Amino acid sequence: MSKTAILVDGGFYRKRASHLWGKHSPEETADGLVHYCYRHLKERHATHDLYRIFYYDCPPISKKMYHPLLGKTIDLGQHEQFKWMNDFLSELKQRRKVALRLGVLDDSNSVYTLKYDAIKKLCSGSLSRDDLKESDFVPTITQKGVDMKIGIDIASLAYKKQVEQIVLIAGDSDFVPAAKLARREGVDIVLDSLDQPVKENLFEHIDGKRSCGNPYTIKSRKDMNAYKL
Repeated sequence: MSKTAILVDGGFYRKRASHLWGKHSPEETADGLVHYCYRHLKERHATHDLYRIFYYDCPPISKKMYHPLLGKTIDLGQHEQFKWMNDFLSELKQRRKVALRLGVLDDSNSVYTLKYDAIKKLCSGSLSRDDLKESDFVPTITQKGVDMKIGIDIASLAYKKQVEQIVLIAGDSDFVPAAKLARREGVDIVLDSLDQPVKENLFEHIDGKRSCGNPYTIKSRKDMNAYKL
C-alpha cells in the first residue's frame, strides 16, 4: 500500500469550501477538512495509506487598522473572524495525522481596500461614493512564508522517499517547480482544486486531478469523530 501525503493550502481551502458548502463552526470545519482529505486515500484502482495531512495557513492578526469609509480605527482582534480562526487552528491541532505549517501575516503593510466588484461599479458609474458601504471594503493582508513552506515540504518528501504520492489541495500554479521536482523523483502528484478551473500549464506537471465532493453529508458526519485524538 503506497504512502500518501496531503498538502492543503489553507487560505484557498477555507475560501473555496465556504463558497461550495457554506459556513460552519471551527470544529465542523476542522472535521470537514480532515474527512475530505481522507477521501483522497480511496481511488477506484487503489487504496493509499496516509502519511500525514500538512495544513498551511497563517494565524490571524490583532492589528488596529484605519477604515477609510468609516473614518475610524478598527480593532481586528475584536472581530468575529479573529476568534473563529484561532479556534479553527486549535481544533486542527487535535486531529490525528494533521501537522500545521504556519506562516505569518504582513501586518506592517495591511490596509483596507475596495472589493473588485465595488471598483467596477464605481468606474462604470453605477455606484457613487455616497453609496459605498462598510461591506464594500476588505482587509488586504499578505501571507509570508506559506508558499515557501509548501515547496520545501514537497521537495523534502520527494528526496527522502517518504511517500509515493502527494495530493496538493490548491488553486494556482505557484507550486509547479516543486511539483516538477517531485515527479522527477518518481512521486505521483495529484491536484485537487476543489472543482475550480486551473491554468493549462499546470496540467503538464501533474499526474492527475480530482475533487472529492461535499464532506458535510449526513453519512460523512458519522465518520468524522474517528479523526480526533
